[in-house]
Amino acid sequence: MQSRRHFLHTALGFATLPHLAWAAAPGGVSLGFSLYGMKTLSLSEALKTCAEIGYANVEFALNAGFPTEPKVFTTAARTEAAQQLRALKLDLPCLMVNLSLTADDKAHVQALQSITDAAQLAREMNADRPAIIETVLGGKPATWEQQKSGMAERLQSWAETAEKAQTTIAIKAHVGSAVNSPERLLWLLEQVKSPAIQVAYDYSHFELQGIDMEESMKLLLSRTKFIHVKDSVGEPGKFQFLLPGEGRTDYVKYFTALKKHGYHGPVVVEVSGQIFNKPGYEPIAAAKQCYTVLSGALAKVG
Repeated sequence: MQSRRHFLHTALGFATLPHLAWAAAPGGVSLGFSLYGMKTLSLSEALKTCAEIGYANVEFALNAGFPTEPKVFTTAARTEAAQQLRALKLDLPCLMVNLSLTADDKAHVQALQSITDAAQLAREMNADRPAIIETVLGGKPATWEQQKSGMAERLQSWAETAEKAQTTIAIKAHVGSAVNSPERLLWLLEQVKSPAIQVAYDYSHFELQGIDMEESMKLLLSRTKFIHVKDSVGEPGKFQFLLPGEGRTDYVKYFTALKKHGYHGPVVVEVSGQIFNKPGYEPIAAAKQCYTVLSGALAKVG
């Protein structure tokens, strides 16, 4: 697997942009929590909480309404957050930026600016190891054939913007989006062939469609730079995302498969809006519960 990964990176010109990939975690997998699931906490409290629980990584959500949304995240606040990350020994491997390849021309221009803004924020947080960007891609599964060529063209623009900004965009398949399978994700990667476009892997979206875990990993992990983890129940037309441990995923099997396929890097809990928008959601309790489940499974794998 490592030789294959080396070949892919070299063939795609990745060697010319070594700073685009987040460094592998020593020893393999490291656990993290996306602050997408801590919207009601201050940034300082969220970081402190994640470190105290035992997480090694956090993901900032740059979406509207979050404290790290670029237009409200001031220079002073960024400096303070960067200092706190260092003090707590927390890594920031990724920034969540919700973009769409099926948006209109005005939104597409805004998306390109969002990529540039996110790359700048990443450098301010850690100039030596700037976070990459992860996003879903928009659209609907039934519109794939009609929209895929246009999506590839838009993704090419994203790639050019990312290369100029010296960042990486990890794109994610979503059960409810036009890109909902490993094959569709790989098709887009093949059309663009840019080292700045890689994969964010989230098995929950494949599990809902009955896609085999091992097969999805075989197809995608060589291009994966970031992993989200959550559980799910239901089927593509009617589903509910859950916290890790509340659904069908066997996490000992999951981490064993990651190890088998040579993945080294962050595995970050993403609490869905389906969960955190419910009355009574407690972000700290959720983060603790997820860590207990995942760290326990990881310890069994060794």
